[in-house]
Amino acid sequence: MITRYEGGVHTDKLSTRLLLPEEQPESWKKVLSDSVTAPEELLEILGLPKSLLPGAINGSHSFSMRIPRPYIDRMTQGDQHDPLLRQVLPLGEECEEVSGFSLDPLAEQSQNPTEGIIHKYQGRLLLIVSGACAINCRFCFRRHFPYGDNQLGGDSWIQAVEYIRSQESIHEVILSGGDPLAATDNRLARMVDALSDIPHVKTLRIHTRLPIVIPQRVTEAMIQWFCGGRLKPVMVIHCNHAHEIDEQVERSLQKLREAGATLLNQTVLLRGVNDTSESLAALSHTLFNAGVLPYYLHLLDRVQGAAHFDVPEEKAKVLINELMHQCPGYLVPRLVREVAGEASKTPIPVN
Repeated sequence: MITRYEGGVHTDKLSTRLLLPEEQPESWKKVLSDSVTAPEELLEILGLPKSLLPGAINGSHSFSMRIPRPYIDRMTQGDQHDPLLRQVLPLGEECEEVSGFSLDPLAEQSQNPTEGIIHKYQGRLLLIVSGACAINCRFCFRRHFPYGDNQLGGDSWIQAVEYIRSQESIHEVILSGGDPLAATDNRLARMVDALSDIPHVKTLRIHTRLPIVIPQRVTEAMIQWFCGGRLKPVMVIHCNHAHEIDEQVERSLQKLREAGATLLNQTVLLRGVNDTSESLAALSHTLFNAGVLPYYLHLLDRVQGAAHFDVPEEKAKVLINELMHQCPGYLVPRLVREVAGEASKTPIPVN
């Protein structure tokens, strides 16, 4: 029997499991609330030319800017081509409509059987836990997703759990968003509590960028609900450039690894950010030193507003072949593309 609990759900017999003490203000929340959201402030912090301002303002109209200050600290002062800056600075090009780029490039809204659920892969299911992100990446394929219609709370959360319970083929639940770690630890603990009571669910996977952009998010409470229960914990972080990983990020990832989490990384191939074999090799080695294995290298999802990041498939194949000569096989991510309607990622042959 599923009952309500402060907007979440739990099963009666598990009502005290994984619930956390009363939350106190945490440093990660303070960092998140202090994010830079005005293009003027970002340009001033980095000493960038004011000529970038009109395009940044225009680009932020349809998709707002949000950048945590720890992430800005890793950027190079005065360099408008910094690979971290390029991922988050709005540009006027985002306002251009480009043929072949759409609002819903993966047709996810047609795979949305109930609020907050995307079920398009065999054996696994994705829950839209939060529409919020700690950082608004300009290439985000869900920048136009109707998060307001997919809030997992109250009745919709109960329906989502019952849907998972009714689908015995589902052995893995993926928490996604937005960014699932933008939700509070108490809310996430209650969700995991309910999922743990479904016998056929074996693995809990999180897709997140927060440990990269705000490493303070990896709290003891977070590790408790993620790694301390029955479900096998897998975290897929999203890191696109070696400069995104500093000592604080490494320490947070180490805590997760020591608690038993499997850590993988997915990267999006982005023009002007990581579209050289040297930058991809540096990323793979930096990830491995931090205890993370490269998993996927995605071709850009063709979402409206991100065409200026696109790298042609033929160039991507060349880059992977070069990477195979520079790195051992376990540090070479699989080159893939998401194709709407397909039952899995589509591998791209490189030979």
